Amino acid sequence: MSYVEVPGAKVPIRMWTDPAGVEDVAMQQLRNVATLPWIKGLAVMPDVHFGKGATVGSVIAMRDAVCPAAVGVDIGCGMSAVRTSLTVNDLPGDLSRLRSKIEQAIPVGRGMHDDPVDPGQFHGVSTSGWDDFWGRFDGVAEAVKFRRERAALQMGSLGSGNHFVEVCTDTTGAVWLMLHSGSRNIGKELADHHIGVAQKLPHNQGLIDRDLAVFVADTPQMAAYRNDLYWAQEYAKYNRTLMMALLKDVIRKEFKKAKPTFEPEISCHHNYVAEERYEGMDLLVTRKGAIRAGSGEYGIIPGSMGTGSYIVKGLGNEKSFNSASHGAGRRMSRNAAKRRFSTQDLEDQTRGVECRKDSGVVDEIPGAYKPIEQVIEQQRDLVEVVAKLKQVVCVKG
Repeated sequence: MSYVEVPGAKVPIRMWTDPAGVEDVAMQQLRNVATLPWIKGLAVMPDVHFGKGATVGSVIAMRDAVCPAAVGVDIGCGMSAVRTSLTVNDLPGDLSRLRSKIEQAIPVGRGMHDDPVDPGQFHGVSTSGWDDFWGRFDGVAEAVKFRRERAALQMGSLGSGNHFVEVCTDTTGAVWLMLHSGSRNIGKELADHHIGVAQKLPHNQGLIDRDLAVFVADTPQMAAYRNDLYWAQEYAKYNRTLMMALLKDVIRKEFKKAKPTFEPEISCHHNYVAEERYEGMDLLVTRKGAIRAGSGEYGIIPGSMGTGSYIVKGLGNEKSFNSASHGAGRRMSRNAAKRRFSTQDLEDQTRGVECRKDSGVVDEIPGAYKPIEQVIEQQRDLVEVVAKLKQVVCVKG
């Protein structure tokens, strides 16, 4: 489908989904964003749903301003995927050992490593830039300085919620590795700090929603936020790099006879800010639950833990600010999913996938998400499908 335009106060709201199917609270959030004085465009992805401040699945383009709550608290959250030389015929019938080995190598939930992971121990992982990256930690907000040790130990760990590590197969029988994570606790603490600062600024006092508080250009608060924002985005990228290295290490050890090799990694943020130029204007583009889909750029659009995912290539549609959806998108809240579904439902909907099937992950059940095929179909003018994947192992945070 092409987009549908809904009138907004300052800009039209371009929607790659049927507006009638969007929950009322999410539509109100979109209308609220469209009232911001600095806004120059708003694009809405097919996986749109209610979020804190701004909807998940929205792309907000502003001039000389950025809204920290619209970025979200998991700064730099995103995906990485790599195709391996393994095929489905290399996989054992019982995948429980493989899942266990992955869980041993990559801490999940609130877990962290006992010692910081040394990137130098992994073949193919560049160590350049790491010392500079950690050196710049001294320049981030004083409120989180005491978290440096924890941030170092959490580097290379998964986190909780909808974060995951998967082993997948595509329609040709090739085995892929995929993971989803962000900037862990340090990103959240930086986000919470700056959201609090923004909400107290005088120019934000008359906004329709205090969660839409912004920083504006040429102010010390904006400079401080952008410094910390870009640092946290880099942390998230490094975090995924280390997790993928740990995952590859597991695969090498478990499939020694097959001597697996790995193609170049595909990696993309889907909660972040980028400086981009549209219609002759330099804009700050915030993607909250959206990936960049510039012409020829590879991206990853995952479904839920029992359905599958897509590797895509961007078509460079500037009407969406070169963006596409970041996943299937929730169609009900976590609490609603827990009320509606049982562990038996989870077992039924994840049959054939080696994964947790206990009450702790019922809120991640496929039925709580929109159908991924529908989400892909609604953005055929934003991306083309390169590969369709189906998970066989899913490690949840």
